[in-house]
Amino acid sequence: MRIAPTTREKINTKQHTEGSVANEIAGLVVHKFEKETHAKGTIVPRKTVIKVTKPVQRLVDALHGLYSDKASKGYGKFEDNEDNFPMQRRVREYFIDKSSDFLDFSLAAMGILKGKADDAPLSTGGYVLICHLVSGERNYLLFAIVTETLGSAITENLDIVDSEHVDLSNFRLAGRIDLTGWTEKIDRYIGFLKGKKSEQVSGYFRHFMGCDDAVLAKAETQKLTSALQAFASQNIADVKERDAWLGKVFDLCDELAKKKAPFIVEDFCNAAWPQEPAAISKVFSDASVELADGFVPDKAALSPLVKFQAQTNFWKVEVTRKAFNDGQAVYNSKNGTLTLHNLPDDFKQKLNAEEQDE
Repeated sequence: MRIAPTTREKINTKQHTEGSVANEIAGLVVHKFEKETHAKGTIVPRKTVIKVTKPVQRLVDALHGLYSDKASKGYGKFEDNEDNFPMQRRVREYFIDKSSDFLDFSLAAMGILKGKADDAPLSTGGYVLICHLVSGERNYLLFAIVTETLGSAITENLDIVDSEHVDLSNFRLAGRIDLTGWTEKIDRYIGFLKGKKSEQVSGYFRHFMGCDDAVLAKAETQKLTSALQAFASQNIADVKERDAWLGKVFDLCDELAKKKAPFIVEDFCNAAWPQEPAAISKVFSDASVELADGFVPDKAALSPLVKFQAQTNFWKVEVTRKAFNDGQAVYNSKNGTLTLHNLPDDFKQKLNAEEQDE
């Protein structure tokens, strides 16, 4: 795999790195994993770590940026069983105990990868990039399987020639371990891409990383509703149009809840914001959200999209957004009061009876 670009061959990473901040590379290696479907894999190891150069930095920044921007991810933590899922043990030896260096860790990781890939008949090989990077004050381990693609280049003599380069646009298997989050014992510190390919293929990569991705549907749905409300506030100025859109996305999610069907980020973004699906998927992939792909929405947790609810020791109220738009409910922010119009007759009769008794 060629990394450094020459006058004849370029790595097309500029579009992914402009405006981004370079990550500090603490360790980087690329090994080759040769495997065809329904066959066992073979590891072709690199014997030394890769020296950090400008082309190397560009490639890592591009891969990390692409991974971060992709919305269809799963999240989790290390599996408890380190015999069946030994990645946590290897990470501990490298990052905590310091009993193995980065190259030794990468070779151990390749052994885990081969074992899991061999158990997935549809998996194929590629170049396996393993990188320890520092972004801000956080340490990460980034894993990605990339391939080469054939393109064209123009030489100094203005001839057109074939040129192979790293295909960043189609990498499908990647994951990241937040080492800082792991040591701080946060709930979720592993992420991995979830594509539309066979679960057997993406699943083996999750198993390679030793990731337990059990998802709490209610918690994910609450994150979803909060993200959608924030997106609507920032992108739809007209209140009625905003509420109509929130009603639309509620219907999309409610239908999934009724059918017990999974929430697929890419499909949802195409349906919810067809004019620019990437705009809404970016919200889901933001580090403060990190919405998991594939959970079944919790019906009750969707309600904030279309209604407001509150209660005290003395009363409980639930008002739909449509009620405010139609003037059936009026909120006075100055004095903090809520006025409800057109009360049901039976409710008024009950109140009238109470008033007469007094």
